[in-house]
Amino acid sequence: MIPVLVMIGLIPFIQNDYFLGGLYVVIIALALVIRYTKYDALIFIIGAVFMTISEYLFISTGVETFVRNSLFGFMPLWLPLLWGYGFIVIKRAISILSQT
Repeated sequence: MIPVLVMIGLIPFIQNDYFLGGLYVVIIALALVIRYTKYDALIFIIGAVFMTISEYLFISTGVETFVRNSLFGFMPLWLPLLWGYGFIVIKRAISILSQT
């Protein structure tokens, strides 16, 4: 959970989406080196791809708009990375809750 909070906290301070995306890659890589569980990579990819498609649908219907649109001209480059790692955090939370 801490990496997600750090990544969200960096958004207003780092205006360059490419630098922020690179920093997210480093944070995610470090978090996964510290603790990697089975299927983390698959969950990350599913989360990043599924939520990018979902964000596109929201944007195309006018539900959402982004000022920072460095990825495909409609959303921030770093957002799929954040969503992907967010899915890993959700998977881990479900795993912890299912053990109790």
